[in-house]
Amino acid sequence: MQIITNIEQGSQEWLDLRLGIVTCSELDSLLVNGKGEAGFGTGAFTYMNTLIGERITGEAADPFMGNRHTERGHELEAVARGLYQERCEVKTQQVAIILNHGIGYSPDSLVGEPGLTEIKTKLPKFQVEVILSDEIPKEHVAQCQGGLWVSEREWIDFVCYWPGMPLFIKRAYRDEVLIRKLSERVKTFYELLDDRMNRVLGIAA
Repeated sequence: MQIITNIEQGSQEWLDLRLGIVTCSELDSLLVNGKGEAGFGTGAFTYMNTLIGERITGEAADPFMGNRHTERGHELEAVARGLYQERCEVKTQQVAIILNHGIGYSPDSLVGEPGLTEIKTKLPKFQVEVILSDEIPKEHVAQCQGGLWVSEREWIDFVCYWPGMPLFIKRAYRDEVLIRKLSERVKTFYELLDDRMNRVLGIAA
């Protein structure tokens, strides 16, 4: 396991470290049951082709440099982190990316030795849904459990925030069954990726 701390998330160096590898933010697409090879869906193959393109060209696919919306998201994330630290009486550490098992995870912060945070900012109408459900939204579960797998940590606090709305914090512990499934899906995904990439390069040659 490699924890990179000396660069900033969003920097060119950070983008380079993610180049051509699966990251936890995309793991959900690997779990969708589809009609493609090995049961993968369209989204997984689109992602696979993107990574193949990155590996061949050595450049990030359509690198998103951000806009006012993402800037606001970063600002709100920092506010949410401060509120979380205050509420839970903890100190957090920010890192760029953790590399392990052939994939990458950029946590929003580390909490002591055993924990992580994953911070999301959601519009008030979605924040209401999250608070009332008292669960980590389904679309974020694979990312959170993937983060625990990559970081080899015990728990993750999912933090959801919007200014003026109540802060939502939900702790999740390792789901070893799901982590094993993620491990298997990533392995199969990479096997197919290598095969497709070799075919592309073979045809090109």
